[in-house]
Order: sequence, then structure tokens, then C-alpha cells
Amino acid sequence: MPIEIDPKKRDLFIEISARAIECRVVKDEKKGIAKVKARTKRYLYTIKIPLNELNDFLKQLKCKKIVEILKGGVKKEITPS
Repeated sequence: MPIEIDPKKRDLFIEISARAIECRVVKDEKKGIAKVKARTKRYLYTIKIPLNELNDFLKQLKCKKIVEILKGGVKKEITPS
């Protein structure tokens, strides 16, 4: 089971992302949120971020690899800009 981090504790998620193997971003346009997932060796951590704050949040992450999951399970590597 993934461990969901409270959106108010973004600093904790940023610290976790430093030891993550990969970070994944799944956008939900209808709800206006994005779910960011950090896969560590042992656990999968998730946090929900509003779409308008997503780019700023991705710039703060310390993941080695950030991937956006598109419809159909297609992976697209992104660089925060």
C-alpha cells in the first residue's frame, strides 16, 4: 500500500524525493490535481498537488528521474521548467 503524505507537509515529500529511485506524475485535468509519486527502495509515497502549483513543486523535487504517466500507461520523461 502506498503511503499518502498530507499536502501541507510538502517539505517532507521533498526530503523523501531525495532518496527516490523515480518520481512519477499523473495529472487529472477534471479534478484539477496531479498525483506525484516517489518510488523508494521500500515504499511508494504519494502526494496530491493542485495543477496550478505543479511546476513550482516539481522544480523543488530532488528526484534523479521525473516521469509523467500519460493515458494508456505511456511514460514521458519530463524536466521541470
